[in-house]
Amino acid sequence: MTPSTRLEWLAGRAWTFGIPAWLVIGIVWLSGSRLTAQDEEYPTPPEAERQEGVPEGTIHGPFELQSKIYPGTQRDYWVYVPAQYVGDKPACVLIVQDGLNRAEGWALPTVCDNLIHDQEMPVTIGIFIDPGVVQPSKENAQPRFNRSFEYDSLGDRYARFLIEEVLPEVSKTYNLSEDPNDRALAGASSGGVCAFNAAWERPDQFRRVLSTIGTFVGLRGGNQLSALVRKSEPKPLRIFLQDGNSDLNIYAGDWWMANQDMLSALQWAGYDVNHVWGSGGHNGKHAAAILPDALRWLWRDYPSAIRAAPNQRPERRVDLLLEGADWEQLSTGHGAARAPTASADGEVFFSDSKVNRIYRIGQDGKTRIFVDQISGISALSFGPGDWLYGIQDNQKIVRWNAKAEMEVLISGVGANALVTLPDGFFFSDPSKPAIQWSDYSGNAQVALSLRTASIGIFPTADQAFLHLIGDGQMTSHARIGVGGMLEHNQQYGYLEMPYVNPKSGASGCVVDQQGRLYVATTVGIQVLDQLGRVNFIIAAPAGEVISGIAFGGAARDMLYVTTNRSVFRRKLNLHGTTSFGSPVEMPRPRL
Repeated sequence: MTPSTRLEWLAGRAWTFGIPAWLVIGIVWLSGSRLTAQDEEYPTPPEAERQEGVPEGTIHGPFELQSKIYPGTQRDYWVYVPAQYVGDKPACVLIVQDGLNRAEGWALPTVCDNLIHDQEMPVTIGIFIDPGVVQPSKENAQPRFNRSFEYDSLGDRYARFLIEEVLPEVSKTYNLSEDPNDRALAGASSGGVCAFNAAWERPDQFRRVLSTIGTFVGLRGGNQLSALVRKSEPKPLRIFLQDGNSDLNIYAGDWWMANQDMLSALQWAGYDVNHVWGSGGHNGKHAAAILPDALRWLWRDYPSAIRAAPNQRPERRVDLLLEGADWEQLSTGHGAARAPTASADGEVFFSDSKVNRIYRIGQDGKTRIFVDQISGISALSFGPGDWLYGIQDNQKIVRWNAKAEMEVLISGVGANALVTLPDGFFFSDPSKPAIQWSDYSGNAQVALSLRTASIGIFPTADQAFLHLIGDGQMTSHARIGVGGMLEHNQQYGYLEMPYVNPKSGASGCVVDQQGRLYVATTVGIQVLDQLGRVNFIIAAPAGEVISGIAFGGAARDMLYVTTNRSVFRRKLNLHGTTSFGSPVEMPRPRL
């Protein structure tokens, strides 16, 4: 095929995927000499050809699917059903991005027929789904092609699209397994990063990933994934990567280098990962040649469950996780659980403003009512003498003794966050906005004026500085001076942010005796070293959004979180601090 003929062919194929022909021609032109590298040839694997005696599966479709998660889009999908499928037994699932065109380009239906027949992969239903398109309301106008938006974007939107719309629709006709160990995602180019990202966001739903010529570059944030792999708690995923050294190298990045960076990150973090590198370009030839081996590897040892790798990397600079110690749900069914805090002996208390109660969790893990018929409690913090301090109705500082008897300490102020120290307490006043300091007699004064209110505050372990957490990307750090005055406030800690969201979703923070700061955010519990850098991200309980965080237990080695409806705890290899206890001498930070 001549270069000009190839350009015409690529432009025609681009329309199938919703990509303007001019963009494809521009990419090929920018890649220069790499065009000739795309003429590489690979032998057709025997599994991609019909074998005598092997029953042939059927492909049904196209079926049209309209989406609410991607409003206005319509798309086609096809369903591959192997001959061995029986309706009374849940089948495994393989979802392929870019629809039947991608599946047939890989000869995937035939490969599945042969591998299933030889029992080298389980009985698997294939769902081959196109990207969405929004049709214009005017004649001679361009549709909105959603492929890049859906496939290249980070975040959980596409995963939710599969979980909430695609799988339920196909399940109306076929018995699909709901076990994440039985679900695989596959794709090429943008479809490859899409497959990885959907599993990364929801490993409770998908565990196996095939990414070929994956777009782990800076089109819509895919270049961030390798850093997140290194920082995040390992997830139960198995990943197969393919790319060639003549892949694209354009304004968004170098595909070949980006895929190697992703492999390095996955290997470093201990993932079950495999790869095949070649000399080809941005096409499906190499992937088609190695597809049978890739699928064998992804499904090897099935039905053994895919497990997360242990946290065994000293280079993380943290060793927080304990093998077998996962999140434990202590109570559920709450309306608005939040504001967890621990007493001197490690009992955890939290509020539920929906039912106007404060609960306590004993050392036995059971939840009991501490105070009933108390409204508007938005923050809690234990102080000296076993007094429990709280914010009521965002305008009063109140406290309870061990007998649950309440008194009002300060009224007529604005308040939304509170933390105690040995000789007084700080509270965030969103009405000014400012941080105020008060002694335990209720004499309050402004300690630091702010531009925007803080939603979480906590002292460093040595009580020399105060962490201030807001909705922005940076955490703030102020020195505690004489009389509780705050000095030299500086944006200091860098948080990983949720995709295309200027707010971290931070809901609280705590500190351990090593001086590390734990910030509950939308992307998980981010662990910052003393220098303000995220070293590690602890995964939140599956499918939950954290509303509050505290260290509890007799040894302060239990991390407690509230998630509006539930309370969880997890044992970690650390010891948290009590803000109202004696200061802790911290080790010198590592550069």
